[in-house]
Amino acid sequence: MPRLIKSDNSRQPFDESKLRNSMVRALEKRPVSADDLEQAIGRLVHNLRTMGEREVPSRLIGEMVMEELRQLDEVAYVRFASVYRSFQDVTEFQDEIARLQKITDASASREQLSLLPDLFGKT
Repeated sequence: MPRLIKSDNSRQPFDESKLRNSMVRALEKRPVSADDLEQAIGRLVHNLRTMGEREVPSRLIGEMVMEELRQLDEVAYVRFASVYRSFQDVTEFQDEIARLQKITDASASREQLSLLPDLFGKT
């Protein structure tokens, strides 16, 4: 596993338990199964291993965690983002929710468009 480069330029070993704890905290009381959480953690660890890098910025891992949380549960994503990005006021929450809605809307639009060829092929 690569070592992490922290924001102060210090280095430390990757700690899967810290990763798990931060995701569990964000997902607390959310309808996400333990199996789904473990699969997300597995994907993150796999991606880190396959990068082939000796060191990676901790910021990159934070972004990867946010993407996995966004896929699992949008509320957990916003919870994690609020701590990770150190939101200072309600406006920052609103901005992040607006960004999340744009991503969700664009994703839904792509999914709907991908159905069109199937529909035309069956007529």
